[in-house]
Amino acid sequence: MKVNVILTGAAIIFILLNLIYFFRKKRFRESSIHTGLLLQMFFTLTGLTLGFALLYYFLSMQETILRVNDPTDAAVDPTFLEALYFSGVTILSVGYGDLVPVGSARFFSLIQAALGLLIPSAFFLTAIGQKMQEKEE
Repeated sequence: MKVNVILTGAAIIFILLNLIYFFRKKRFRESSIHTGLLLQMFFTLTGLTLGFALLYYFLSMQETILRVNDPTDAAVDPTFLEALYFSGVTILSVGYGDLVPVGSARFFSLIQAALGLLIPSAFFLTAIGQKMQEKEE
């Protein structure tokens, strides 16, 4: 048990050191991506993830909206953390398949997945358009 805690801690420290190295070297400033746009996209996606998580959580108080994708087909406990997990997996279009939306959540999860694809696409198109404009000037 102690070894697992040590290895987990080491992995987290490794990830943090890589992030610190990335931001200290300021390599992201050399890219053609506008930092302001990137932050705007990040906060928009984070806000949408939280907003949809709240929506799923409130819907789960009225009806079953998530089921476990296994032979038991059990209803998922209606906790905010489960709703947040499902929301994050949906907006990032990961779709692990461990949780399946049912009822009204099916409609909202489709909208959320579409937003998760459209917002980054719009971000990259905007960034490319700005870069082309800079080259013309």
